[in-house]
Amino acid sequence: MNIETALKEAMTVDGAIGVALVDYESGMALGTLGGGQHLDLELAAAGNTEVVRSKMRTLASLDMNDVIEDILITLGQQYHLIRPLSSSKGSLFLYLALDRSRSNLALARHNLKRVETGLEV
Repeated sequence: MNIETALKEAMTVDGAIGVALVDYESGMALGTLGGGQHLDLELAAAGNTEVVRSKMRTLASLDMNDVIEDILITLGQQYHLIRPLSSSKGSLFLYLALDRSRSNLALARHNLKRVETGLEV
């Protein structure tokens, strides 16, 4: 599926507020959907780029031969789920913001993995 279709698929997750496909080398969002006045997806994409870069550096420093499946940031009212894509898809990650009261975290992780699998970049 293309980027637009992948973002639409991610927004079908219960409680989805917004989603972005981000290049963590440049910090630029390749596509966004949702968001609004309470969630600036462009700003969130740039900020979460730093989170991903930092974790990648930490894994390298620890000489861990492993990959990040996802990074979860838990807020009082939201979950922010960051899923770095497989290296074959470049330096990209999916970022999904969820309303904590309306979402199932395990199901959201499963659905985001499915979106990643179907995404062609």
